[in-house]
Amino acid sequence: MMMHRLTVLLVLLLCANLRTALSISVSDGLLPNGEFKQGPKPTQLKGTVVTSPNAIPFWEISGYVEYIKPGQKQGDMLLIVPEGACAVRLGNEAAVKQKVNVTKGLFYSVTFTAARTCAQEEQLNVSVTPNSEKNDWGILPMQTIYSSNGWDSYAWGFQADSSEIEISIHNPGVADDPACGPLIYAVALKVLELPKRTRVNLLKNGNVEEGPYLSFNTSWGVLIPPHIEDDHSPLPGWIIESLKAVKYIDSDHFFVPEGKRAVELMAGKESALAQVVYTMPGRTYALTFAVGDAKDSCVGSLGVEAYAGKDSVKVLYESKGNGGFKRASLLFKAVSLRTRIMFLSTFYTMTSDNSGSLCGPVLDDVKLLSVRVHTPPRRA
Repeated sequence: MMMHRLTVLLVLLLCANLRTALSISVSDGLLPNGEFKQGPKPTQLKGTVVTSPNAIPFWEISGYVEYIKPGQKQGDMLLIVPEGACAVRLGNEAAVKQKVNVTKGLFYSVTFTAARTCAQEEQLNVSVTPNSEKNDWGILPMQTIYSSNGWDSYAWGFQADSSEIEISIHNPGVADDPACGPLIYAVALKVLELPKRTRVNLLKNGNVEEGPYLSFNTSWGVLIPPHIEDDHSPLPGWIIESLKAVKYIDSDHFFVPEGKRAVELMAGKESALAQVVYTMPGRTYALTFAVGDAKDSCVGSLGVEAYAGKDSVKVLYESKGNGGFKRASLLFKAVSLRTRIMFLSTFYTMTSDNSGSLCGPVLDDVKLLSVRVHTPPRRA
């Protein structure tokens, strides 16, 4: 009887540990078969086309979906897939989706890596169901390629409205060739902690340490798409209020001025980062920040324009592309209860490696504090 109870207890403990491990792996890392290494059986393929909705383990597909292995060709074009991974290509109106167990009410970011193939206007629709809000989906444009190898990673944020959700990546395009469409791989999920304002920094996530999942195998950072509001931003606290994306980078692959994470503003004045803070009218504030280069061959004059309400400052950083930074500040007097803090890149810049990749200044360690300004006494 005692042995039976011990056996039952061990089984329960193993199941609990298994559930915990699964929760951790889904909350901060690749989804099950997120790199599509487990592919369809030969009987479920017609050439590269997947013929069964459940042929790819852990995924459900719909529409014209191809399973692409490294070194696969499409006519005369070689489809390059990062080493050790496979990919799916989504044709017209095709989609891949997976059900995931999450914690209801928490905020998450989903990231994936994609490459454009033959259409110029390719885009992807990322959505989460069930959801109680209309904005739990997003169209991510892929017209601009930011990396030198043609692959870019994208992040999108949402709040879980259920303990089980379904993440879907859908190609809404209608190309002349139904096989045209983006390649997808490395789909991951990460819980986002929502940072708060503190006495030493009135900005949320001013050091940008909290953000989307960054894979150790991905050396090109993660793009945070344009027109992202702060309610569901994969970069908590910050708004991407520009026409182009900003890049979230890490110290494992780039130079970062402070901590382990930073943001690269890559598309001139079309690449902007903003946050609205509560201020006291008439009070003086100091905005400080670091500007540098990511050690990614971004050479030349890199400029950041910082705005606090109606006040602004331009900061130039001469980059040799080897990593480095300088600190800057903006002193301003608040004129309203809310002040918009915004940063944008002054110039369009490309890397010096002849790849044509966009690059720009790194922004990090942003702080906002109320300060006392000493006024000399008037002479009698």
